[in-house]
Amino acid sequence: MFKEINPDEVTTEWKDSYLFSSREDALEKLGVLKKKSEEINQTFRPEFENLSGAVLLEYLETEKEFSRSTDVLYIYAYTQLSKNVNDQFFISLLEGSQDLITEHKMASAFAIVELTSLNKEEWDRLFSEEPGLEVYRPYLEAAYMRFIDHRPMNEAQAVYLAEIENQRMKMETEAISKITNKVTMAGNITLESGEEFSVNSQSYNTLLSMDQSRENRKRCYDKRFYHLITESDSMASLYSEKARLDDLIARELNYRDSYESSLYGLYLTEDQVDYMSTVFKNRKHVFEDYNEFRRKKLGLETLRPYDLMLQLTDQPGKNGKNGKNYAYTDALQEVQKSYSRMDSRFNEIFLKMVTENFIDVYPDPEHGKQPGGYCYGLCALKSPALIFMNYNGIISDQKTLTHELGHGINFYLMSNSVDYFYCTGQIYEMEVPSTFNEELFVDYVVKNSDKETAVAVLAQHIGEYQNYFTRQPMITEFEYKAHRLCAEKGNISGAELNALWTDLSKEYRSDSVEYYTEDSAEWTYINHIYLTSNYYTFNYAISKAITLALFKQYREEPETFNKNYIAYLSAGSTMPPEEKLKKYLGIEINRQLFEDAMDVVELRIQELNKLENG
Repeated sequence: MFKEINPDEVTTEWKDSYLFSSREDALEKLGVLKKKSEEINQTFRPEFENLSGAVLLEYLETEKEFSRSTDVLYIYAYTQLSKNVNDQFFISLLEGSQDLITEHKMASAFAIVELTSLNKEEWDRLFSEEPGLEVYRPYLEAAYMRFIDHRPMNEAQAVYLAEIENQRMKMETEAISKITNKVTMAGNITLESGEEFSVNSQSYNTLLSMDQSRENRKRCYDKRFYHLITESDSMASLYSEKARLDDLIARELNYRDSYESSLYGLYLTEDQVDYMSTVFKNRKHVFEDYNEFRRKKLGLETLRPYDLMLQLTDQPGKNGKNGKNYAYTDALQEVQKSYSRMDSRFNEIFLKMVTENFIDVYPDPEHGKQPGGYCYGLCALKSPALIFMNYNGIISDQKTLTHELGHGINFYLMSNSVDYFYCTGQIYEMEVPSTFNEELFVDYVVKNSDKETAVAVLAQHIGEYQNYFTRQPMITEFEYKAHRLCAEKGNISGAELNALWTDLSKEYRSDSVEYYTEDSAEWTYINHIYLTSNYYTFNYAISKAITLALFKQYREEPETFNKNYIAYLSAGSTMPPEEKLKKYLGIEINRQLFEDAMDVVELRIQELNKLENG
């Protein structure tokens, strides 16, 4: 019983009143939560002086309800601001939500200090006093027990750290605003047809993916390439301050730097990340066969950067001037069909999300809609997630759609399976369902489409392997070295970061592509490097390597795989990530995992050549 989507029921905008019926209600809730935070402090601070199991249980339940409400408010502010980064009301509401989070961290500093300082005997006493605490043991271990060596030593230090964290949140918001309003707004070019063309985040990707005119692609690429350089000093100034605050917080908590802090939080070791980077650098030559395929398909002597995104179809713009090959509803139908061998819950959640106003679909950069895509889980409401898109109808947009739906399915399964405290996971865990969805989609399209479509989709997908296994680890290495450079020199210039980016690019990128001789400022528009969760992007590479191992299981034993995979996605953070990965999927993060991933890439490239020549 596979209920197919009805195109007439598809929705393309969020229902703005879903989380709050009005802006005024959201403001009122902000005020209520500020008072609630004060009440929590007044109630539990005295109780923590002689902490008992019963008091701790009551505190956890109270904190959980406060966190649920705060989460909903923050998501409302963030998602609405994403639709227009210049909306003053939501700028103010997001700042207020960030301040609320900071103020509550300060108000609850007494609990953080106490709970991270308890030794094993003290924890054993609390658990024995209150059996109801047992359901929260994994949460307490993950949030407090494992940080006994990386904790604030007193309330004053905890308050100080909360103030710095607030600055970092504000800087993230500022960076996204700059990227939307300035960095990706490169100005106008004149196309070969004589038409004026505005280069922004969406139009850039669309033109380079769809326009058969190499001259048009070059003009578009050049316009942004040199515009990014002019923006690099401004973004370098912001990044320098962010890096300083990142490392300051880390050192305050007894880490060497923010890189060590990030890996500890992810339950990963530096050796695991080094294995990954080494394998992908050593085997970057695997992609040369793919680049040669692309060069021949395009009939070029040499590939240039503006040739790398073009869809490999004979008529990229077959549905009209704008070249939107895939209408949104058509893309949804393809995505749905790719779930045909998955557990029925995939389709049930999919239908809820696409027909009940949980996806904001189309771009609107002229009115401040920020670039990119994301998925925000609504576990606090046990509801489907909110997905943010900038859908233009190109192949990569379909992939982004199924990617974000993977997150949404994961969030919904967690929120309806485990306690709210466990509706989370480490970054690379959370990226597994999204990248697995991509594999499902590509596998379906290749098997069920005409040759031209299959070649175009598979070629684009292999290009994304190149992105996952070279570019994403490179971004993380750039962050690490940029942080070190900032630590040595203080404020650094755009030119210095441009040089660093370009030098690292040479270690990862293909030798068969003729890149520009000038240093590139491509780092300036990458949202992830400005996030408070540092070193985000290498997690994509880890998750994709895990995904390729999973896809092998899916093909060989779909029924067994589905059972284990649903259990994995539903478990949330009820156990440490490496234990969960091993228990449900039998996978370990080691050098062999990355070698196996590159073996799959080689097989995919062979498959592409067979498709083309068959």
